[in-house]
Amino acid sequence: MEILKFEDLPQGGFAGLRERRFVMDQRVFGARKGAGTADGIGNFVYLADANFMPKGETGLHPHHEIDVISVMVDGRISHAGSMEHGQALEAGMVQVQRAGAEGFSHNEINPDDTQNHMIQIWVAPDEPGEPAGYKSYTPKMGDHAHVYGGPNDQNDRFYSKTQIKIVNATAGQTFSHHGEVMAYLSKGSGTANGQAVNARTLMRTDGIEFQAGELAQLILIHTNN
Repeated sequence: MEILKFEDLPQGGFAGLRERRFVMDQRVFGARKGAGTADGIGNFVYLADANFMPKGETGLHPHHEIDVISVMVDGRISHAGSMEHGQALEAGMVQVQRAGAEGFSHNEINPDDTQNHMIQIWVAPDEPGEPAGYKSYTPKMGDHAHVYGGPNDQNDRFYSKTQIKIVNATAGQTFSHHGEVMAYLSKGSGTANGQAVNARTLMRTDGIEFQAGELAQLILIHTNN
């Protein structure tokens, strides 16, 4: 099992947020790939763990031909832009935006006087030229939710061969996945394949058995069903 920890990476950021980039896939970033960052799996190409400063914001910026998945760990985000303007993202929610050929512009804003915590993931679409779209999810505690990927004949999630699932585990709860997977522990602590892991840890492994030591959130990214 390969492990990459928050403290292993340099502090970065821009505008009103501070972040550490865990995944910057060579296929997309090339020579701009950050030192120490990992490559993705399937079409998963980017993962950043960010804290927005009090009242901080990213500023309006565009995306094209990329799917942007935002996992709100703590705090809130107000979403402004060309899709779902005014949509609020609360702790525990997941927002998925498909830029497609049409593209979109957005500004992510922390409306509060305390910093928040958000994970942002990018996945390249399987098929270019898709229309722009927006979906949001609120995964339940003690369960796992499939928030991205699946066949073209369903409408619950955006189509992709790359899959993303959110595990919200209670203390002592276990969850397993068979096959190659990249897993990001965004909150809490536990054991993964018998090894102790803490929040803000990225794992790449052929199968994972996770047991939560406390309330924990685990993001799973893989290509098999």
